[in-house]
Amino acid sequence: MILKNYINSIHNFVCVIVLFSFQFIIIHKAAAQITNPQTTASLTYTNPIIHEDFSDPDVIRVGNWFYMTASSFISTPGLPILRSSDLVHWELIGYALNNLFPKDYYKTVHHGAGVWAPSIRFHNGEFYIYYPDPDFGIYMIKSKNITGKWSEPVLVLSGKGLIDPCPLWDDNGKAYLVHAYAGSRAGIKSVLAMKQMNGEGTKIIDEGKLIYDGHGIDPTVEGPKIYKQNGWYYIFAPAGGVSTGWQIVLRSKNIYGPYERKKVMEQGDSPTNGPHQGAWVQTTTGTHWFIHFQDKEAYGRITHLQPMTWKNNWPIIGMDQKGNDIGEPVINYKMSLKILANVNSSLNADPFLPFQWNANPEANWRMPYLNSFRFYAVQKNDSLNNLWNFPALYLQKLPAEVFTFTTKINFNALQIGERTGFVLFGKSYAAIELTNTAKGLQLNYVECNKADKGEKEIITNLQDNMPSSIYIRMQMERDAIASFAYSINGVDFILVNKKFKATPGIWVGAKMGFYCASSHTTNDAGFLEIKSLNIQK
Repeated sequence: MILKNYINSIHNFVCVIVLFSFQFIIIHKAAAQITNPQTTASLTYTNPIIHEDFSDPDVIRVGNWFYMTASSFISTPGLPILRSSDLVHWELIGYALNNLFPKDYYKTVHHGAGVWAPSIRFHNGEFYIYYPDPDFGIYMIKSKNITGKWSEPVLVLSGKGLIDPCPLWDDNGKAYLVHAYAGSRAGIKSVLAMKQMNGEGTKIIDEGKLIYDGHGIDPTVEGPKIYKQNGWYYIFAPAGGVSTGWQIVLRSKNIYGPYERKKVMEQGDSPTNGPHQGAWVQTTTGTHWFIHFQDKEAYGRITHLQPMTWKNNWPIIGMDQKGNDIGEPVINYKMSLKILANVNSSLNADPFLPFQWNANPEANWRMPYLNSFRFYAVQKNDSLNNLWNFPALYLQKLPAEVFTFTTKINFNALQIGERTGFVLFGKSYAAIELTNTAKGLQLNYVECNKADKGEKEIITNLQDNMPSSIYIRMQMERDAIASFAYSINGVDFILVNKKFKATPGIWVGAKMGFYCASSHTTNDAGFLEIKSLNIQK
């Protein structure tokens, strides 16, 4: 269901839980409001189906449910798990990876690294996710329960620049893995490789074979997803670059090829650039769909759903507007599935579920206390000019193109130099923060341009002698233009007289969230409490 009315203020943890049990459904709304599940098939949906940064989505169907995972890069927990009953309305139900591996390496920030494009499959009663770390190799995790405990990562194939893996368990019992190469690490790119695994899918057992070279016609071919249907092996793969590319399909009767190639979707006259990397999925009613992403700069890589048809054993993704058997992305299309269950479930009870850390967290960064959580001040090393490489950032993706975010925070500062605030974070960032000084709490507007280049923060004092509890508001306009305001009573807001244009990070969109930092070592750190969170769109 799409919620139209929002709670304006929240004054205790119970209310926070109520709000956040609804939040992810609000974020992932489709344009068509479902008023009668029995007539869903007659309604239309509007792309993007998720206006949020779930990069490189892969989707499977198990029974009546669809499950999605996506790249998470350096954010922890990683490998988000989303579910849907109709391919249009999605909710976040958890994460498959609690920490990045190797654990010690990712205690510090490594922008652009971590979990790249994963694949999810269901085999012999278990869920499998294969994911690449471009600096270490290809890992596999598995679980019998999509929301249960996932296994520790197994390094299936070690090496630099091995990316975008996808497994296939063939009819003869053999297991295979197709993957691509990242030129920045491997020194080669625009080629795809096929390798055999052991039956358990835990280890590569041969040297493999290059099965496709995209140089010339399909530069930067990557993100392969392999399927088998009617005796054909199909490999879906994007080429031409994230924001300017197209989608191809390779097919062969032999898993090692040779493979025929066909372009099956391109931007054409549509406004959807890319379109890039995704998953083919079939419904219980026999319809075929393709989920992919579109790069939208500061908003990240947002999710689209395309109808898929077949002609001469080749797929056409989107609508064939020019009659050349190449599809173009649709904006509106009819839904084919009824809503089978209410996605507003108790699985999404954690009010902080959408938030992730900027590195593997320490146990004392966030600790439960009574009906809330305390975020203790983490020392920011003197070598850091700004927050770019500060690991204890607690961030979520931008939830929509246009929205208003309001939060109430309480800062129990104990040491001079401790600071906490709300930040709109990317390669450049802006924040409203409370800083503990010898004269009391000071409210500042902080802006840092080219933070990724090590530039220093520009700090503007807004008000002195602040109380420990304040409200902070951020209003996001189109083109990712943000304005900030603050309030002491939650009613009368004072606008900061400066707007800020959000910027993406490395491979990710801008994010928003919280930090609590100290300038020096202490044996008694202060803490932040987040008292309320409210998103209105």
